[in-house]
Amino acid sequence: MTREATDYIRPDAAGTLYGLFRERLRRSPEAEAYRYYDGAGCAWKGVTWAQTARTVAHWQAALAREGLKPGSRVAVMMPNSREWAIFDQAALGLGLVVVPIYNEDRGDSAAYILDDTRTQLLLIRGHGQWRKLARVVDSLETLERVIALEAIDSEVDEPRLRSASSWLPLPDERCELADGPADPDSLATIVYTSGTTGRPKGVMLSHRNLLSNAHDSLLTTTVYPSDLFLSFLPLSHTFERTVGYYLPMMAGATIAYSRSIRQLPDDLVTVRPTLLVSVPRVFERVYNRLHEQLKARPATARRLFDAAVVAGWHRFEHAQGRAGWHPRLLAEPLLHRLVGRKVMHRLGGRVRFAISGGAALPEPVAHTFIGLGITILQGYGLTEYSPVVSVNRPRRNRPASVGPPLPSTEVATSGEGELLVRGPSVMLGYWNMPEATRKKIDADGWLHTGDRARLEDGFIYITGRLKEIIVLANGEKVPPDDMESAIRMDPVFEQAVVMGEQRPYLAALVVVDPEQWQEVAGERCPDPARDVLGDDYCQQLALQRIGEDLRDFPGYAQVRRVAACEEPWTVENGLMTPTLKPKRQRILDHFSDKVAAVYVGHTSPATRRRRHQRTPETEEGSG
Repeated sequence: MTREATDYIRPDAAGTLYGLFRERLRRSPEAEAYRYYDGAGCAWKGVTWAQTARTVAHWQAALAREGLKPGSRVAVMMPNSREWAIFDQAALGLGLVVVPIYNEDRGDSAAYILDDTRTQLLLIRGHGQWRKLARVVDSLETLERVIALEAIDSEVDEPRLRSASSWLPLPDERCELADGPADPDSLATIVYTSGTTGRPKGVMLSHRNLLSNAHDSLLTTTVYPSDLFLSFLPLSHTFERTVGYYLPMMAGATIAYSRSIRQLPDDLVTVRPTLLVSVPRVFERVYNRLHEQLKARPATARRLFDAAVVAGWHRFEHAQGRAGWHPRLLAEPLLHRLVGRKVMHRLGGRVRFAISGGAALPEPVAHTFIGLGITILQGYGLTEYSPVVSVNRPRRNRPASVGPPLPSTEVATSGEGELLVRGPSVMLGYWNMPEATRKKIDADGWLHTGDRARLEDGFIYITGRLKEIIVLANGEKVPPDDMESAIRMDPVFEQAVVMGEQRPYLAALVVVDPEQWQEVAGERCPDPARDVLGDDYCQQLALQRIGEDLRDFPGYAQVRRVAACEEPWTVENGLMTPTLKPKRQRILDHFSDKVAAVYVGHTSPATRRRRHQRTPETEEGSG
């Protein structure tokens, strides 16, 4: 079958992000831009670029009435939707700076961002976001207007709060699109990093930063106007914003907005996307579900599944030029029809490839999906680089790596093995943090990623974090990421954090899957959060599972005690980042009683030093 031609908009033709939207409108006004689920009509609907432009013009007219000046900050705290994109384009077209806030962020966290950026206008969805902000909104002196997309209870007494229906011009009112700013190096957005430690920093990104990153990402593969993306990662995160929003616009593809993460499995089957932008955790969950379902199937079904993965993986390695011909290649097409096609159906059946980023993709997961015929291209990036640094290519795919760097990106490693990055996508700096900016970007323009890496045959392999190394009391150094990934591959353990800094041994905090735990432990240990530490049988059972999960790790990298948490770690309770990475220190602080119980009788050297260093004043002050 002959593919249609691509229709990429180059950064120099766009100029700015709003210029990208105007150029896409000029090239394909009647093509489908966005697809969304209409709850009232219980159906998926599409809108063209021309229809979108008319709505953008209405939003611009309303924003203009607020008296906002170019450079003023406006924020959006909403789930992914076409309205998110419309507000973004309307604001950018007036020279405003867009500040995205995670839809489910806590009120105090959102307030910090709004206050730090001195945001003047905020768009929210409705009651859910307003409830979070109501307690803190009075302290935000610069916030002049809050717009709610949905109707707000009439009893809410807040003069700054208005519904979008009363704030926007009437539907039949004629509004013209703004001409838009012309400077590609002007500030477009301030994105607060979802770091695993400390207060988030505001990353300043220009129009050029984001356009160059989207265009270079396009050059690593091929995206057609007929392609359909399904957007479900938060648009407040730069990964989804660049690769799942600006890139499709640059290519003329369509974006469908998933209704929610909970409804994602149904949306995949209904929408049938051709391209997916995802984080590893989504693939891990499907992987674990597959293997749990296989346990209940006959042995012949399990052998058939394994044979399909082995044959499919060999087909992949053969196509990549890393494996010779083998008789199993003859059986691969039949095995794919019997097994692989059924798994692909869960993703809609049309996915040409999926991009995985935001965290490391476990090799068994990549091996299984690729073996079943679903091409996963693992990449790497960080917000400070807009964000994509590298990604595997369809014909140059080493799943254990994060791929070669983007075409305009230089990479190097420091003496400590830290990955350094340089190119047109390096951020302008951190908002109001010049000292932090100087530490992040050196005098030669190299961005210090904080990640350890090795460079091999043009590919980047991430080997860990500079600071996320556990140093045991005996001096052994243990990178916890790979251990945690291995534990999470066990269907019993939904989440895991390995700890042991300056302790005599490693221990783990875990969140268990109740059904899987019940199946393993039976009546002897029905409540793991209550029983694992206090019951020898349950403790040994958990340790046995984790020991099996870590059997390929060195002897010193073994977990000696386990504690289970009563509640899952989520973005909402502040224990996970929006890309589903655990906030290690916050988790350890939140469950400090369990950490203490795990190491009962063992005091860390750091604690002993602090005790010995106490002065009479501190002893007296401690009561």
